[in-house]
Amino acid sequence: MSGAEPTAGWFEGREHRLPVRVYYEDTDFTGAVYYANYLKFFERGRSDFLRLAGPGHSALLERDDPLAFAVTRIEVDYHRPARIDDALIVATTFDGLAGARVTIRQRLLRGDEPLVSASVQVACIGLDKRPRRPPAALVQGLQPYLLPAESPLAP
Repeated sequence: MSGAEPTAGWFEGREHRLPVRVYYEDTDFTGAVYYANYLKFFERGRSDFLRLAGPGHSALLERDDPLAFAVTRIEVDYHRPARIDDALIVATTFDGLAGARVTIRQRLLRGDEPLVSASVQVACIGLDKRPRRPPAALVQGLQPYLLPAESPLAP
């Protein structure tokens, strides 16, 4: 094995893009992605967004006051099914940060074709599961990717 790291994707403007492949384990008996597995693709997109924007999940957990994220709300629209062996892109945009809450939009694309879209809210929490304001390093890392405060979509 070469020791190569898997890709964490890349940014195109404010949007993070992560390539994923549909494997047999992701599908139901018809060869289509099982509906709950789209949430796993979206989780990978959010995690790799943080990994590149910094700090990522492991750095947040290694702090003196460890922090994590919990999904508090997700709304998913299924437009078309992904199928076994499809090469997809998870497109993730962090839109807003208000207190402990982060607002995120995600899309799963096959080429330019939207398959699934989601609106996600996560909360920054301590290990006691109580909401915490994100640390300055995280806010600083996310700032270039958030909507401007005057935007009507900002929380």
